[in-house]
Amino acid sequence: MKADRAFPRFIITKKGTRWVEQGHPWIYAEEVIREEGTCENGALVDAVSEQGKYLGTGFVSRESKIRVRLVSRNANDRFDEAFWKRRIEYAWNYRKTVMGGDVSCCRVIFGEADGFPGLTVDRFSDLLVTQTLSVGMEKIKAMLFPLLAEVLRADGQTIRGIYERNDVAIRALEGMEQNKGWFCLSGERPPESTVTEICENGVYYSVDVENGQKTGFFLDQKYNRLAVAKLAKGKRVLDCFTHTGSFALNAAAGGAESVTAVDISASAVEMAKANAARNGLQDKIHFLNADVFDLLPALAEEGKKPFDFIILDPPAFTKSRKTVNSAERGYKEINLRALKLLPRGGYLATASCSHFMPAELFVKMLRSAALDAGVELRQIEARQQSPDHPILWNVPETDYLKFYLFQVV
Repeated sequence: MKADRAFPRFIITKKGTRWVEQGHPWIYAEEVIREEGTCENGALVDAVSEQGKYLGTGFVSRESKIRVRLVSRNANDRFDEAFWKRRIEYAWNYRKTVMGGDVSCCRVIFGEADGFPGLTVDRFSDLLVTQTLSVGMEKIKAMLFPLLAEVLRADGQTIRGIYERNDVAIRALEGMEQNKGWFCLSGERPPESTVTEICENGVYYSVDVENGQKTGFFLDQKYNRLAVAKLAKGKRVLDCFTHTGSFALNAAAGGAESVTAVDISASAVEMAKANAARNGLQDKIHFLNADVFDLLPALAEEGKKPFDFIILDPPAFTKSRKTVNSAERGYKEINLRALKLLPRGGYLATASCSHFMPAELFVKMLRSAALDAGVELRQIEARQQSPDHPILWNVPETDYLKFYLFQVV
């Protein structure tokens, strides 16, 4: 490591050093032995082993248990505007490659997986939506966001504005307040509306980036929805937790005989209805405002088999390790009831979007549900999030979406 480093040094324990050398970019507060030099919250610091070995440079967070988030392991990097512009270009070129040019709606930056710890950027047609969850990214967003627009526009993409969705409680862990609103690009007036339209898999959706969940729309199931559409032809489909109606719409567009879409949120059902009408599918989908946990047992009591394809795409049942057991019970309940409701030869699509529900536990739950339902599962596909949400094998937090397609036999 060079002796004339400009950044303060954080001396890291042996355990923390091993963690970082194995490829993880987070250094927890308890792994910091001492600090050499002073710095403000969100500043760049060098992480160094007890023997003085350079481990990397990252943003310090005084409020978080994750004390340092590494952005580079190269001691020669200069963290200027050119550095961050290269990172954005690299992320954008990756999306164009893995999405086959289908980048009108996609995740442009996926936090640590793209070297931007705590930053999410989604593209919805001509709008970019950001969510900033680390104080380091917050400190440099005034530089980053104009660069985002510049890089995409230089590639011929139309970007009308950037909207910030920082209305999430997790920002408090970084000592930041919640907020949302337009980020003002120099010399430009923000768009008058926060609503735009996207086209995914040939299906159109109205996306409200101000009021929609997360950043406005869930992009990670893009190709899983397409996989459902391929199986749906001629099927009687039940789409549980439909939200914007995305799986239901793909199933209907794929030629389903009938589709019933269910959500506990009345506003979600209205939004899904509007999306169905936009695509001319309003006569093919029946919408229900109901709780799936009540609906499935009620359907079972009728003693009929009204559906031969059931889709389970619930919201995350757990957002911490403390609630994994109760989440597992919730996942098992809906999967067990769906399996009992399906006829032999029927199809099941089932998902979990929680990182804290590991794949092996999700699989164990599915095996148990199938055993209790007295059926066997013939696996068609095991899928994950779309590739614009890349998974770093050394960062398990980036691997969160489990998605399975089965036939019941």
